[in-house]
Formats: sequence, structure tokens, C-alpha cells
Amino acid sequence: MRTTTSRRTSVMATAGLIAAAGLIAAGCGSSKTATNSTTPTTAGSATTTGGSGGTVPGGTLNGSGSTFQANFDQDAIAAFDQAHPGVTVNYGSGGSTKGQTDLLNHLVDFAGSDSIPANAATYAGGLLYFPTVVGPITLSYNLPSVTQLTLSASTIAKIFNGTIKNWNASAIASDNPGVNLPTQAITPVHRSDGSGTTSNFTKYLSKAAAADWTLGHGSTINWPGGQAASGNPGVASVIQQSAGAIGYVDFSTAVTLGLHYASIKNSAGNAEGPTLAGASAAAAGATINADLTYDPINSPAPTAYPITSPTWILVYKSQSNTTKAALLKAFLDYILTTGQGTIAAKDHYAPLPASLDQKAIAQLSQL
Repeated sequence: MRTTTSRRTSVMATAGLIAAAGLIAAGCGSSKTATNSTTPTTAGSATTTGGSGGTVPGGTLNGSGSTFQANFDQDAIAAFDQAHPGVTVNYGSGGSTKGQTDLLNHLVDFAGSDSIPANAATYAGGLLYFPTVVGPITLSYNLPSVTQLTLSASTIAKIFNGTIKNWNASAIASDNPGVNLPTQAITPVHRSDGSGTTSNFTKYLSKAAAADWTLGHGSTINWPGGQAASGNPGVASVIQQSAGAIGYVDFSTAVTLGLHYASIKNSAGNAEGPTLAGASAAAAGATINADLTYDPINSPAPTAYPITSPTWILVYKSQSNTTKAALLKAFLDYILTTGQGTIAAKDHYAPLPASLDQKAIAQLSQL
């Protein structure tokens, strides 16, 4: 399957996104900035009317983290800033692990993350998890002669553990009867940075192909080979430039760059392409925990896309600056209301299930 659309500015220069992700470490989290033309003010120096009828204090918020949610974040930030003169929100997409680390070290006000920090108990003041959108993780590939491809969990595991090395291997042929597969060598592409996308992709393999996938799951993996790249845009760039490559890439980036991506056999045995409807089906059946974490991966729903990723914005429950807390609450409210409509759809993400969205809005009172 292949979907194409005009390349957006935010991912048009892939190398620029990757380089931008490092800036937050040197400064205070402003590697990718979405602002309006208004000169930023210090926190509390101005207020504007909020979309929900309240007031939004002027000021600056800094965030970093997930590249999976970055396309959505950047457009939501631009719209939020434009709606509220005197407000500037910065987001550096350096990977979920970086966002978690920056938040732990108080370098940023919020972190984008597709996974739950293993050391969550060390965040003094406690964490709140605000789900934002839902999206597929694609298996994007570069085989010009193959425009439709289906892969089972076992085959994917064998490709990324190095067992399957060529595109005409019997396991791939079995998944794709009648497809003329080339003798091309396979180049698996994976993340070089600590990544929530990696965590969710390998969680899927651990669930769906346990007999073939013995490398575990987490934000970093001891990969047996292949090629590494930073961020979802970096993986996508390597795939674009390398015949025979395959890698895991968020749906938004894959669509924007016009990559080919495979349909995946789900737990019901159905081959499902990475679609927003399939992601919504996976999320709709997931159990929502009290802290608003949930796991839509390898859903049993018959129409679910099996590698569907959750993603959150993480913030401290206890905020020392009441004005900044009010600004952060207004921003999150915007994400959970206005952001769930045209912004999410334009950037190729599915909105949250209504019940989860309402729980997230209610959780704002805890901030």
C-alpha cells in the first residue's frame, strides 16, 4: 500500500529535524519552535481569552521528546500560539527517552513520550499522563517493484532478528502468494536513540511473535545488525535512500514522505494496512488504567491494526509556578479539545476514544 500527500514543512527537511532534536540539550528545550509573530512575554505578564472560556496567561513552555507525536505537536503548538498572543510553546523532538530525561532534570515543562518511564517513581512530585492522539507504526519499505506487501508477526521478527536476509525468502513468499519478490538483500532500519516507537514495536514482537523474537522490548535494543538512524524522520530517510530497506516509522511521517508500507496480519488473522480506522479500533478496545496509561498493541479486535501506538504528554502533577501551571493546563486543554479535530486528521493521527479523552480532560483538575 502506498499513500502520498504533499510534504509538509515540518518534515520536508528530514536532516533538519534530526539536527534540531539535539538543540534542547544545549539550551532549554527549543529545538523545534512553533511561534507566532508576537514577542514572547514572561510568565504572567499578559493574558488572553482561552478557547474554553478561561484566561491563558502569557509566557513560554518548553517541551521535548517523542518524534512519533511531533507532527501533531508542532501543528497544535502553532495553532495554540496563534490563538493566544503572548504565548510561546517550544518542542524539541529528540525521542521519548530524551524527553523523559529532560523532564526528570527539570530542563523542560513537559515531555512527549510513547512509553512509560521505567523510573517513574523518581520524578519528585509525581507524573500525570495525558494521552494526546493514536497512530499506527508502519513497516515501511523500499522495493520499487513491490507496491503491495503483507507481513506476519513471525516474518517481521525474523527480518529484524537477522534470520531472514533476502526479500525472496520463503517466509515472505508465504505471506505474499503470487507476488514477484526480488532477490534483493534486506536492510533492516532501526532507531539509534532511546525511542518509544522502538519500545512499542518490540512490545508488539514480544506479544505476537514470542517464539521468534527473543530480544525483549524496550526503548533501546541490542540489534543484531541493520542500519540505525535517529528519530522517526531519520529512519524514514534511510528507507527512502536505500533499496531493500525496511523499518518501523510512524504513520504520519510515512504518509507525508510517500513511503510504501506493508499490511500486517493481526491477531484475528486479518491483513490490515496502517489506517486511522484500524488504530481507532485498537485503541477502543484497550483497558484504560487509572493513570490513563493503556496498551492498544496487538489488539484482538478483528479490524484493529496490530502495531498501534499510544502517546502521551507527561507533566509534573505538582507545579511550583502557579502561572506556568495555568498555561500548561490551557495548552493541554487545547490538545484534548481543539487538537482532536482537524489538526489530528490533517497530520494523519486518530483522535482519542471519547471516553479516554473525557478522562484526560477531567484529569486537568489534578494539575
